[in-house]
Amino acid sequence: MPRFFVDEKPIDIAIITGSDAFHIGRSLRMKSGDEITLCHNGTDYFGVILKITDTQVFVEIKYSAPCESEPDVNVILYQALPKMDKLEFITQKAVELGVSKIVPVLTARCISRPDPKTSDRKISRLKKISESAAKQSGRGIIPEVSGIITVSQAAIELGKCDVPIICYEKGGINLADTGLSKGKSIGVFIGSEGGFEKEEVEECIKNGAVAVSLGKRILRCETAPLAALSIIMNITGNM
Repeated sequence: MPRFFVDEKPIDIAIITGSDAFHIGRSLRMKSGDEITLCHNGTDYFGVILKITDTQVFVEIKYSAPCESEPDVNVILYQALPKMDKLEFITQKAVELGVSKIVPVLTARCISRPDPKTSDRKISRLKKISESAAKQSGRGIIPEVSGIITVSQAAIELGKCDVPIICYEKGGINLADTGLSKGKSIGVFIGSEGGFEKEEVEECIKNGAVAVSLGKRILRCETAPLAALSIIMNITGNM
């Protein structure tokens, strides 16, 4: 069943506009009587299309239920900026795996260092990828993609999570030993192609983070976040 995200909580009759309305009527060729799912803030609203115009789709809501695909942990991925194509891949797959928010971070060893104008365009592109991946994977929310922040900002934000983790290529404890459990907020900081400077790791640790190892093999920057997220979701029973 096709699913679409709406900004406001659907009550009785919902109206879909913009590009989604065009997609429903022209691309999917849906019609009155077809079933459709609307998603808002982690809840699925199941309805039937009443009418389709060139700019609007009217949906009668039949019933609602919590989205079963949403994890019961709030995972924030702090990702040091890799090359853009890699960040797009990471964003897509992280959303599929259940991440709640993606925060790009500019670290010392980042190869990609976009100017503010370029950054805005890239973030806008990543938000579209997040929405598309959320629809495809049956998510109940569209994970947020924030603007680019500094390592110091990331260290402070990371430390506010219930379980703050920095994945360090030079070693650390096992993910299973970090206190992962249902209902917690989990922050995960992943390095770029060149990894982290020692000082960056120390700054995160001073703010409460725990250095974690993902194993004996060195993973690429696009592999590490997906491995970490998969392990976290598995340990907390969200795979």
